[in-house]
Amino acid sequence: MSDLLINDISMRFELPKGGSVQALKNVTLDIKSGELMSVLGPSGCGKTTLLNIIAGFLVPTEGSIVLNNETVTGPSPERGMVFQQGALFEWMSVRNNVSFGPDMKGTPKKESAKSVDRLLEIVGLGDFKDKMVYELSGGMQQRVALARCLANEPDVILMDEPLGALDALTREKMQSLVLDLWKETGKTIILITHSVEEALLLGERLLVMAPRPGRIHKEYRLPFAEMGVGQDLREVKKHPDYSSTREEILTMIWEMEEEIMGRTEDA
Repeated sequence: MSDLLINDISMRFELPKGGSVQALKNVTLDIKSGELMSVLGPSGCGKTTLLNIIAGFLVPTEGSIVLNNETVTGPSPERGMVFQQGALFEWMSVRNNVSFGPDMKGTPKKESAKSVDRLLEIVGLGDFKDKMVYELSGGMQQRVALARCLANEPDVILMDEPLGALDALTREKMQSLVLDLWKETGKTIILITHSVEEALLLGERLLVMAPRPGRIHKEYRLPFAEMGVGQDLREVKKHPDYSSTREEILTMIWEMEEEIMGRTEDA
């Protein structure tokens, strides 16, 4: 695996009735192999647009994405995506969902089955491999989505609000799972979230983006993800630096929202 290079990315969308919207402007990043990075910011700051460009779903107006010394020109198994809703095949079993990618690549059945069993054990679904997806809870479905992503052996895992639809307790368990997977697999993970708490817990590197046009406003290097591996995340949240950084970022985003809505602190 090699670094993921985001070289001066800009993205402009043309509007149906004329004119355009600048979604991203001059975004440059060097994401090291094995990094865990979270991205947050107010609505309209280009978080999901950036992720879709990295995934190859969108072609930037300017700039380029480079992975493994090759320019990204479209979707590829090297970059796996996990969505807020797992986008699973509900009419298939858990096992068949996870094996879908390897099967499409022509992986021998015995090899694929062994890999699928291992991944389902990792995500805690070893006893559910023959269940149908529609029989599972939301949290379990997201575990299947993670296993299916990993089955394609991506270099980079892209996560777009993957835990946003889960209840608080399930979300906390899934946050711990993401941290464990990061440590166990060594994969590069980029996670988009609207939750400041989640961004702090799941980002050894955290980017706050500002809108109109979308750009990197501030970057943090944080210890909480490393602290959270194998630990109770509630204990991590008691760290004084966690609380102070959380308040700093919340204030930052609040001020951005105020600016977007045309208000000032004096209004």
